[in-house]
Amino acid sequence: MARRTRHAALALFPVLALAATMTACATKVNTGSQDSGSGITLVQSGKLVTCTHLSYKPFQFSEGDKTVGFDVDLVDLVAKELNVTQEIFDTPFENITSGTVFATSECDLAAAGMTITEERKKAIDFSDPYFDASQALLVKKDSPVKDLPDLKGKRLGVQQDTTGEEYANKNAEAHGYTVVEFEDLPLLETAVRTGAVDAAINDNGVLYDYAKEFPDTAVTREFETGESYGIGLKKGNTALQAKVNEVIKKAKESGEYDRIYEKWFGKKPEKK
Repeated sequence: MARRTRHAALALFPVLALAATMTACATKVNTGSQDSGSGITLVQSGKLVTCTHLSYKPFQFSEGDKTVGFDVDLVDLVAKELNVTQEIFDTPFENITSGTVFATSECDLAAAGMTITEERKKAIDFSDPYFDASQALLVKKDSPVKDLPDLKGKRLGVQQDTTGEEYANKNAEAHGYTVVEFEDLPLLETAVRTGAVDAAINDNGVLYDYAKEFPDTAVTREFETGESYGIGLKKGNTALQAKVNEVIKKAKESGEYDRIYEKWFGKKPEKK
């Protein structure tokens, strides 16, 4: 019977970073009240506040005094349409998936490499899917572990409140490994390199990016879980949801989405 343990992690402090200033004039927005034209209300005047959980490279991470990444660039397109600037607010991931950040008006939307799930849809609304993902296994390059069956009697690291954690727990009893939780992705990835865990499971995009940066690690297996990322919004915020969907659609049609994708992943997205 597999068991579960919790790995203590230091609390993260909120990090604020401003994205590039936008110049194009577009939809009129309000703060604090509904606008009869657009119906879009923002929590801060002149800003589109995006909640995220750092670091989740290459989707969102700190580079100097700025927060950058694929998700940041994508939401910048929304901010440009609204003629405002994007501001990043770092917060625990569970505060996003539970809807707490929207209930307390901390942000307008959430972009955090976040998979759309039925459970999460009970607490928050999502945009149309903008990125396809699957789960993957990260190990030390010389590790004999290639797949979940190789982890019998060993330790598998997961990030708390993620679909990777769900997948690991679902398969733990069958393969006889111990699930070890970490608060964020960097702690999880580092645990593989230090030997604190024998392997880690998380989304394929971030693990391939890590293995490229740290060649002493390798991704040995992908698990086709059929996941899609969506931008999170407050329940019932249909006006902003419609605008986000419009921007995503326009970006894909114009080629701007492909440009941003290639910038962060080194290749164009595969066409369905």
